[in-house]
Amino acid sequence: MSADWPSKGAAVLVGETFHGRHGELQNAFRYGVDYLLWRLYPISSVKAWPLQRTRWGLLGLSDCDHGRGEGPMLDWALAHARAQGMPEEALTEVWLLTQPRTLGYVFNPVSFWFFRDANRRTRAVLAEVNNTFGDRHSYLCAHGDWQPLRNGDTLHAAKVFHVSPFQQVAGDYRFCFRLDDPSCIAIAIDHRRNGHGVIATLRGSLVPLSVRGLLAMMARHPLGALRITLLIHWQALKLKWKGASYITRPAPPTEEVSR
Repeated sequence: MSADWPSKGAAVLVGETFHGRHGELQNAFRYGVDYLLWRLYPISSVKAWPLQRTRWGLLGLSDCDHGRGEGPMLDWALAHARAQGMPEEALTEVWLLTQPRTLGYVFNPVSFWFFRDANRRTRAVLAEVNNTFGDRHSYLCAHGDWQPLRNGDTLHAAKVFHVSPFQQVAGDYRFCFRLDDPSCIAIAIDHRRNGHGVIATLRGSLVPLSVRGLLAMMARHPLGALRITLLIHWQALKLKWKGASYITRPAPPTEEVSR
């Protein structure tokens, strides 16, 4: 699965996310979202106001929002990739798909790290998940032999991290990525547990990063990630009204990355 993503190393993903609940209690929603696709290695040469890479700005992309929240986030991602046995040939490019800070605030339910080889084929994806309790855990999605991902491939991971207070930490995730179109990214995550669970999708068009594009992002969603947080709590209230059982937050896993 390969795609010629922007040669300068940055783009805006203008897209939408869908969540649909499996099981007897039904709930679904679809919202517009904006993400940044940023090449961290080799480092992107793009500079576009109002985005700031390491200091405060109207929009920001900061190391403290990923990994352990300390030190360069690229070093953290590469360390875990190598610890999992990823070959160096799969680390020619490292890209991050995430929501930026807006006026200093950020909350990313999930960000995606893409590890690509010299032929621009994606060899692995690290899905970095945050919950509203301040915990973080990542799932490494890759074939056992590190072969390139292909459209239609389904990658499995056991659920070990508490995300929703209305879903148990049980069952498994099925990840599917479509990354071969240079103008579009599509991702599906399907959580299944004895007929229950949630399917979540992210799909959008890639627009080269520019001042106009960033200002358009802020005009579409001026609250940025704060809007996402408010919508998450709104959906939680709806589930509670529908009779969903609240599950107390368990202790997060001790390991940062699972596969």
